[in-house]
Amino acid sequence: MPSRTDAERALRTASLRVTRPRLAVLSAVHENPHAETDVIVGAVREELGQVSTQAVYDVLRALTAAGLLRRIQPSGSVARYESRVGDNHHHVVCRSCGAIADVDCAVGHRPCLDASDDHGFTIDEAEVTYWGLCPECAA
Repeated sequence: MPSRTDAERALRTASLRVTRPRLAVLSAVHENPHAETDVIVGAVREELGQVSTQAVYDVLRALTAAGLLRRIQPSGSVARYESRVGDNHHHVVCRSCGAIADVDCAVGHRPCLDASDDHGFTIDEAEVTYWGLCPECAA
């Protein structure tokens, strides 16, 4: 988890005011990678006391728009948030329990990461989700 000073600097660099809710949400997401909103709300309330769910949603939206958080939503799942931004990583999702882990980009031959027809788009990111069973569910 980044220090409070680093979090404050990141908010200022993104032209966002430094507020206790924003710092608490950043902290919650750093401490709970791939967390659902309910988990983040609980962590923020633990740190700050009473805060509305809507306030947390608003902060998540602002931090995601500013590029400080990333919102992911694997098929069939609710939205989740992560603090790993600025790289083009992917995810592996357990079909049984829903656990999610980061997967770095494929190396070597990457047939699915090069579009067969880019339709004139300048592609800067590919979203790949690997599906399977986590070690606990596979056992």
